Amino acid sequence: MADDKSQSGGQDRTRINIHEDYELRDWSKKLGVTAEQLKAAVQAVGPTVAAVQKHLETK
Repeated sequence: MADDKSQSGGQDRTRINIHEDYELRDWSKKLGVTAEQLKAAVQAVGPTVAAVQKHLETK
């Protein structure tokens, strides 16, 4: 099922979908990392923002 971009908020704010270019761009900018670093972090700890932030802080 496609991501419904008209339904944002809630769970969308707590997860990072690295398969959506706009999410990759926006989250990379917000977290201050490259798209490749963000992809690696999501692959390492999963898509939740909290886990990714914690992972990036320890690097």
